[in-house]
Amino acid sequence: MEKVKSIFKRFKILFVIALIGGSSIFTWGFTDNYFELSKNLDIFATLFRELNIYYVDETKPGDLMKKGIDAMLESLDPYTNYIPESDIEDYRFMTTGEYGGVGAVIRQKGDYIVVAEPYENFPAHKADLRAGDMILEINGKSTKGKTVSDISKILKGQPNTSLKLIIQREGEKNNIEKNLVREEIKIDNVPYSGVIDQNIGYIKLTSFTETASKEVKEALEKLKQKNDIKQLIFDLRGNGGGLLRESVNIVNFFVNKGEDIVSTKGKIKEWDKVHKAINAPLDLEIPLIILTDEGSASASEIVSGAIQDLDRGIILGQRTYGKGLVQQTRPLSFNSQLKVTVAKYYVPSGRCIQKLDYSHRNEDGEATALADSLTKPFKTKKGRTVYDGHGIDPDIHTDEKDFSSIAVSLMTKNLIFDYATQYHSSHPKIPSSMDFNLSDKEYEEFVKFIENKKYDEYVTQTEKRVEELKSIAEKEKYYDGFSNEYNSLINKIKENKKDDLNKFKKEIKALLEEEIVSRYYFQKGRIEASIKYDVEIQKSISVFKDKALYNSVLDGTYNSNQKTPLKK
Repeated sequence: MEKVKSIFKRFKILFVIALIGGSSIFTWGFTDNYFELSKNLDIFATLFRELNIYYVDETKPGDLMKKGIDAMLESLDPYTNYIPESDIEDYRFMTTGEYGGVGAVIRQKGDYIVVAEPYENFPAHKADLRAGDMILEINGKSTKGKTVSDISKILKGQPNTSLKLIIQREGEKNNIEKNLVREEIKIDNVPYSGVIDQNIGYIKLTSFTETASKEVKEALEKLKQKNDIKQLIFDLRGNGGGLLRESVNIVNFFVNKGEDIVSTKGKIKEWDKVHKAINAPLDLEIPLIILTDEGSASASEIVSGAIQDLDRGIILGQRTYGKGLVQQTRPLSFNSQLKVTVAKYYVPSGRCIQKLDYSHRNEDGEATALADSLTKPFKTKKGRTVYDGHGIDPDIHTDEKDFSSIAVSLMTKNLIFDYATQYHSSHPKIPSSMDFNLSDKEYEEFVKFIENKKYDEYVTQTEKRVEELKSIAEKEKYYDGFSNEYNSLINKIKENKKDDLNKFKKEIKALLEEEIVSRYYFQKGRIEASIKYDVEIQKSISVFKDKALYNSVLDGTYNSNQKTPLKK
């Protein structure tokens, strides 16, 4: 017992010494709080010791510590995280886009895992693994009952190590054996770039890992040299961000050297920085539209916010997420790390676009959003008014895409996915991704394919509202008076739902085409096939064709309500 106490005492002392030594840059603040800090470290160390010694059942000190750390950090913000050694590989992927594995997206289907999409030119693709292939065994062990997370961990590993998979494939009577050799997988930040509508360039950026600006530069230069593009659509929708320096580099492509792009302000002086454009720009003149949505966050908001504040281009789409917090990793013992929020960032006008205040929570413990009445106005370089506190508000708004209930049901039940798998097995070739169209006859084949499947159990918004009305009427004792009308309405809704496959045919066809095209042309093909149905892209094309409209947005005379330029 004394030996155990001695170990924990030494642990406590070393912990305090390490913290003091590792916090030399915080000396001014640490001195004032030394007693409070050391007191609570003492309490924590003694509690941890007593708990592990005396608790009635066997404890797992590692699990207890992890849960304690996670709970402590959860009280701050969702971006301050403890990264144990076991999760370092996943974190490395987030910052570099690289990991060791086979290069495939996988998904759950019943008791097994299926390949959703192999990455082109990586081991899964090289071994001819196809979307829809069901993984039955890995290295002789059954995968039945395993989750996506379980299988993902097995498929990942050191490059040049091998795997043997047994798969079941649509249209094949016998199971197939596949031998794969893991490689270093590098996921592109720019999965697609190309030309749309003759001379409009389009670049899709999905993340900000350490090669993001290099990939954007290469894509832009290629579009300019080979296609002589006249305008550019830069798509940041769904891009959750990444490295700050990459966002600064990307803005630098379009603005003058020396421009302020983003500044950071933290509790520690060293985090009060201004990040400027330090390189010569690639193009100061090309008309630019940046697409955003609620999934555009962090580094995406630096890019869109800086472009907007400097009046360099138009932001089109939906309001961004509102993450104006900067994180840095700090090394901890035993190869673990702490990802900690160290500052807030401010785009050139001086506004911070952080939406939630994690230091002030409501009674339920939820972070509160800044009230609209408390947002402050700021001015862009040309004098346009913009606001802080709620992300980046687009110059031109479009409605958020809402899928119909039937489309959601068909996707979640894998019916669109399964039909694409069947289609691929019976169609060796299709036209290019831009030219492929599902014929009406083929759509009818899809309708027959799902007629005996349980896809129509979805509940529409109309049904939900009618049920809410019934519930309220029952509480207020009105229901008996219109129960016949209620039953009649429900029956009419159910009858109308039978026509949903026809009513939402265009939407379902678009989803089918994207899924089918991905079987032949992978992620690039999926993106290319979606362009003709993409509301924001089509809206951007129309804005580029109306120079007066484009210019009116940037000079502040555009009226978003009237949808027309205002006269000065």
